[in-house]
Amino acid sequence: MTLPKDSNNTNRLSHPEILRYSRHLLMPEVGLEGQQKLKAASVLVIGTGGLGSPVAMYLAAAGVGRLGLVDYDVVDFTNLQRQIIHGTQRLGERKVVSARDRLMDINPSIRVDIYDEPYTSENALTIAGPYDVIVDGTDNFPTRYLVNDVCVLTGKPNVYGSIFRFEGQLSVFWAAKGPCYRCLFPEPPPPGLVPSCAEGGVFGVLPGTIGTLQATETLKLILGIGDPLIGKLLLFDALGMNFEEVRLKKNPSCKICSDHPEISELIDYEAFCGVPGHDRPESRLASEWEIDARELAGRLKDGDPIRLIDVREPHELQISHIEGSELIPLGSLAAHMHELDSAEEIVLFCKSGGRSAQALELLAGAGFRKLKNLHGGINSWVREVDPSQPVY
Repeated sequence: MTLPKDSNNTNRLSHPEILRYSRHLLMPEVGLEGQQKLKAASVLVIGTGGLGSPVAMYLAAAGVGRLGLVDYDVVDFTNLQRQIIHGTQRLGERKVVSARDRLMDINPSIRVDIYDEPYTSENALTIAGPYDVIVDGTDNFPTRYLVNDVCVLTGKPNVYGSIFRFEGQLSVFWAAKGPCYRCLFPEPPPPGLVPSCAEGGVFGVLPGTIGTLQATETLKLILGIGDPLIGKLLLFDALGMNFEEVRLKKNPSCKICSDHPEISELIDYEAFCGVPGHDRPESRLASEWEIDARELAGRLKDGDPIRLIDVREPHELQISHIEGSELIPLGSLAAHMHELDSAEEIVLFCKSGGRSAQALELLAGAGFRKLKNLHGGINSWVREVDPSQPVY
């Protein structure tokens, strides 16, 4: 299963490298030849967040000779709970710069290329070109399908990982040897059905577990050892500490990796999935459906008859709340719709505006018209109206 790689003298290990990797060299499955394979290998990591952090750090430590990092975000305070490649001193910096500096500190003998830009249909093939393996550390469906299609079209393995709350998934999608991501998920879920980590949360150590396993699979592919997760999906439940393995089969009707594919080039993945290719909780409603925090505060102070509906989960009330609001979580809104009066003016809110935008679309589809979504959610309310409460 070893990836093809031209051998040349540049991959010989120096004496300091032999000492650095001595624990690898003692293992017959790796040895000197295997360590030279790692030095000759190149891996592209899409995303330097929760999954990308452990992936990149362990690949750097293991001696993978060339790493590429793709991200376009900056280090945010909320990242530090799980994105361990970044530190407090890096707040506000470009993530790829922060990550590169950390990797070069771990192993200054490797090469780290950074791509401070979104991974899109326009640049994906060019960026992926020089790399042997692609590691998917993304958190949104458009980019997952993009990464998959790039790997199928270029014949590269896709080391896939996904996390949410306490659960994770892991597989190696390599169309030349097994199924691809589209074989498992031919179509994306309906927009709004699967909340993002920003809205649903993620257990801080979970990306470390899944990301480390992604790094493990990547190293196995490079070294040609063990049994990679090709044709298998590993499911992890942190609360139960359970691993479950599901066998996957190649879909003979897959639109990209079958014998008669319908897709032969990269497409518009945001249009295909119906959501943006990034993990942003803000709503995309037209302005006439939204109200900002200061305007809402002014109208409430004037005594306007507004019914405030909080569509967050009950435990979020312990963090912040708006006086006079009533809680109807998004998941139970349809069942409680009969309790709402379409003649009333209703303002919906959540943490950042994403879930409440979905709630508004649900109610509007049922015939409600006097609706507003609190732009930016309760976090905007806290920033602009009531700073005594925390932003989260």
